[in-house]
Amino acid sequence: MTTDFTTPPSWVVRTAHLAALAPLPSGLWRLAAAFGVPVGFTGTNALADVTPGSFFSLYMIGLSLFAEALALLSLGLVQRWGQIFPSWLPLLGRRRVPTWFAVGLAGSGALVLTVFTTLGALAWNGPDTMAHPESPKGIAYVVMTACYAPLLAWGPLLAVATGHYWLRRRRAHAAGRATGNRASSAWA
Repeated sequence: MTTDFTTPPSWVVRTAHLAALAPLPSGLWRLAAAFGVPVGFTGTNALADVTPGSFFSLYMIGLSLFAEALALLSLGLVQRWGQIFPSWLPLLGRRRVPTWFAVGLAGSGALVLTVFTTLGALAWNGPDTMAHPESPKGIAYVVMTACYAPLLAWGPLLAVATGHYWLRRRRAHAAGRATGNRASSAWA
């Protein structure tokens, strides 16, 4: 059975790749802190004396890996495995990914990311965050801010890639219905 997979435009592929890379700088910053690199926090702040292997450093490593793993899922919006489940998945392998499933998850993720990162940006210089006396100052503040700033683009980039995924799948479905091709109409 041949399935007509529409190829996304290169700008959509770049958008999905940028979405996948958006949490990388903040993850690298957290990894540096988790491995004991001084990142500018002082006093009794939890980040002031992170020791490698402590619960907090393991949490930061886990959070970084988890965020990047979620971000890499955005590549499914422009890859074959986002349209057909990989064969190694039990029960689902080689089955079509339902459009509603992919769009629902990615769209919800885009919305949540956009809301949380916007709220985080609005509170970034608040008295309990970066304006706190024990928070990084000077170059450490600039580096941390630069590392977290790309997170603001993650949600919108994911939303664009998701919207185009939905559009491609709907067009393929409509084309399949018009020609009577069951393989193409199975896109919906």
